[in-house]
Amino acid sequence: MADLEKLRAVAKETVSRDDVKYLIGWRQGTYGFRVSPHFITEPEEADKLIFSPLCSNNLATYLTLVEKLPVPRGQEPDTRKIALMVKGCDSRAVVQQLVEQGIKRESVIIIGCPCQGVVDLAKVEEKFPAVLEQVEARWDDGKIVFKLSEGEKAVPREEVLADKCLRCRYPNPVTADTLLWEKVEAESNDEYADVGELEGKAPEERWSFWEAYFSSCIRCYSCRNVCPMCYCEDCILDRLNPTWVNRSNNISENTAFHLARAFHLAGRCIECGECERVCPVNIPLMKLNRKLTKEVREKFEYEPGTDPDSKPLQASYRPNDQENFIL
Repeated sequence: MADLEKLRAVAKETVSRDDVKYLIGWRQGTYGFRVSPHFITEPEEADKLIFSPLCSNNLATYLTLVEKLPVPRGQEPDTRKIALMVKGCDSRAVVQQLVEQGIKRESVIIIGCPCQGVVDLAKVEEKFPAVLEQVEARWDDGKIVFKLSEGEKAVPREEVLADKCLRCRYPNPVTADTLLWEKVEAESNDEYADVGELEGKAPEERWSFWEAYFSSCIRCYSCRNVCPMCYCEDCILDRLNPTWVNRSNNISENTAFHLARAFHLAGRCIECGECERVCPVNIPLMKLNRKLTKEVREKFEYEPGTDPDSKPLQASYRPNDQENFIL
């Protein structure tokens, strides 16, 4: 059970430190089941912090998005630490950023929140449509309880949890400076059933599946922008000289866009599902990402974001690696 009193007390103590720039957590959104990132610079702002089944956002993306902005001329860089609240999957993103040296360990304070799973907004809003007032939620003995205007409604967890949480292997932060409450049990032994379903289809069927989804892509770049592992300052998908992927919105360029992203995430995707969560046309991007995750796990015995002392997959070459999968 999330202990909000302890969470807020730790946040106040942390943000009061002279060596801390700000703390990033979650707060209630403006309406419905929405939750917003919350940047705290003063201790009293910690009273708005929450942690609940509605806290889907992976806040690790802000470590590279916000902190890599150019320093205005005449100003010195602020080298104080950033404090960050993380779930299990969020912590894997932080670890992978550390492994890739995208951030430095001494620049971040990790506050761990063992997680019993977050909701899929589409599933919740199907059960409770047209809810505009702010809603609170909590975990309660295998159920998720929503506090609505007409009273509390309890729903079995498996009916509203995000798919990523139903197969989660890391509900607890893999690394943390402070763990806010007791660890929770991992409930799943992920067998990649979603990937196996597509693998069992003929090549023509697989292409038909992806063609339908890639044709609907509007190239909004939400998947890339929300991804905590897409933090290159010069993204190949933006380059115009040379042009690797055209800006045209058609099946050919859309396919190139998504395949380029998937391969750039091979051995790096930490399965937080943020890309799929924010996609406005509901492309099942995690099926694509998880296919490569499965291959990397089976072929190289490598799982990103689980060991701060590991090397990136591309830097972990071993002379005795098996080569029987190379055509």
